[in-house]
Amino acid sequence: MAKRKKRTRRTKKKTGSSLLKYTAWFLALIALVLISLITGYYFGANDGKTHKKEKLTTKHKSVQTIPKAPAVSVNKRLQEVLKKETKTYVSAAHEIDNETLANPPKQKPKKVQVYTSKPKLAIIIDDMQTASQVRAVKRLHLNVTMSFLPPRAARPDSAKLAAHEKFYMVHLPMEAMHFNAEEPHTLRIHDSQQKISAKIKDIKKLFPKVAYINNHTGSKFTSNEIAMNRLVFALNANHIRFIDSRTTAKTMAPKVLKNFGLKYVARDVFLDHHMDKPYILKQIKKAIAVAKAHGSAIAIGHPHKNTLQALSESKALFKDVELVQINKIY
Repeated sequence: MAKRKKRTRRTKKKTGSSLLKYTAWFLALIALVLISLITGYYFGANDGKTHKKEKLTTKHKSVQTIPKAPAVSVNKRLQEVLKKETKTYVSAAHEIDNETLANPPKQKPKKVQVYTSKPKLAIIIDDMQTASQVRAVKRLHLNVTMSFLPPRAARPDSAKLAAHEKFYMVHLPMEAMHFNAEEPHTLRIHDSQQKISAKIKDIKKLFPKVAYINNHTGSKFTSNEIAMNRLVFALNANHIRFIDSRTTAKTMAPKVLKNFGLKYVARDVFLDHHMDKPYILKQIKKAIAVAKAHGSAIAIGHPHKNTLQALSESKALFKDVELVQINKIY
């Protein structure tokens, strides 16, 4: 009996101690939960106060906020494209006698004509040689005429690029009075008829669809009557018309073409004598004014970034004229 009583006491002691343990754990858990709630409430209240303070501050003080990035305009995107597409372009600028292009030779004033249809403006983009230039011009979505230089070692794909176009011109290198960076296979005033004719036949093979040629440089060549006679004879034999880029006031093209019974057609305005955009925009307006006064005009530019950007920014101005390929004027 004594043993049973001892066991019962031990069991009671164990049960009591277990109960105390569980009670202690339970109370600790409740305390932890209460502490969490109180802490959360405290920080939440503080946070709320902070926001209230900020709101109050904004009523009385200007709060510096991070400005939203402006939406990228269409023109900005075009500028980026042109910067990328024309980065490798090395200018083969025209020369005019011994001057930079700031003072182009004067042309005989045209008679102001009365016209019923919308005035026509043909814009020729000279010096086309690379795929990047072609892409940049096409991204303008303007009806302009690309004039391709003949292929050379550094730029061998100009004829292949032209083959993909429905209409194009060839920008034929001719001897200049003063020009250092001369293109290979430039026509010279002392070239024989056979040599010039052979050159034009080669051009026709390279550019089968060519119907118009304008001169690249050529102040010396176009001012030589004999050389121009040989050239126009060769062009006629291949059914190609000549557009005078008018790089010299002494050009013999009007006289020679008249002798062949052909119309003299020449550039009216150079767009990018200077390559700063304000100047080019001014020249574009000048070309439009000439077209309005005389019914038609021809402007020449190059695939410079600023030239192409200026053309893009002038789309509203072009509503006053009809942009056409050169074959709609001559």
